Amino acid sequence: MHKVLRDYLMPDVELVARDGYSETPVEHPSEAIDANAFYFGNPVWAQEYLDYCHRTDHFKNRWMAAIGDWSGKVVLDVGCGPGNVFATLGGTPAVLIGVDVAPGSLQLAAKQGYTALRADAAHIPLQSGFADVVVINASIHHCQDMRAVLLEAARFVKPGGLLVTDHDPQRSAWNFRGPAKLLWNARLIIYRLMGRGFHKSLSQQAWGLKTEIHHRPGHGMTEAFYRDALEPLGFTVGVYPHNHEIGAEALKGDWGRAELKYRIGNVLSGRNPFAATSALSMMCVARRGEVAHPLQAI
Repeated sequence: MHKVLRDYLMPDVELVARDGYSETPVEHPSEAIDANAFYFGNPVWAQEYLDYCHRTDHFKNRWMAAIGDWSGKVVLDVGCGPGNVFATLGGTPAVLIGVDVAPGSLQLAAKQGYTALRADAAHIPLQSGFADVVVINASIHHCQDMRAVLLEAARFVKPGGLLVTDHDPQRSAWNFRGPAKLLWNARLIIYRLMGRGFHKSLSQQAWGLKTEIHHRPGHGMTEAFYRDALEPLGFTVGVYPHNHEIGAEALKGDWGRAELKYRIGNVLSGRNPFAATSALSMMCVARRGEVAHPLQAI
């Protein structure tokens, strides 16, 4: 574990060996880091996330269309959680490094085949430009400074390499207004009355919501967010809004159909529920130019 990481560490970085993962100090603690470390560090909650989230055929089909064959490649998964991306896609990367702040999740990721590193996603002590593929799934909106995390992930992509992000909320779809905003605010009470929802306890639900730093009305991602950050660094950027149950078709401009409750939310907000701007998530597929960009090391 240490041996793999040493090949890519910045000079003079010291690693501490933990049970199943290595660790570097988190020098810039934040509300987001604390919440994610607690929620995704809970071994039961992390196992549930690994078992039930991002494990569908739609997810696999979409991601494999975006990445292609990563056999023999060096892969970095930022915000890897318990290892959902590799657990779903499989394959044989030459190196698979996962970075997260949650110890319980990193232990599960190591069992999936990751070389697991605990570090702040905005300050990862690895060298620039070493990875063929960098992935971030359902993680950017969990971070305090989303732009800083995206730029940090981009730093590791080698010339000709690929950066893929997915499952961050599209701001225009989640920016509920009027009656939809009232229903959003009351959703937890409604879920409890109906006995529905992913979380099994109020504590789990409360901590899960604390991790969703930018997943609320008025927050989320835009196409400009990705382009403004990545294009100046020499990336060719494609951004694909999509709903959850859509596979490779998302990369061809088919964003699929949202669940009824989200369609109603967009109608009540005065929007077309079938428009691209009402699709729930965004996928970004960005390829770095073959020639190293002068800002690459930033």
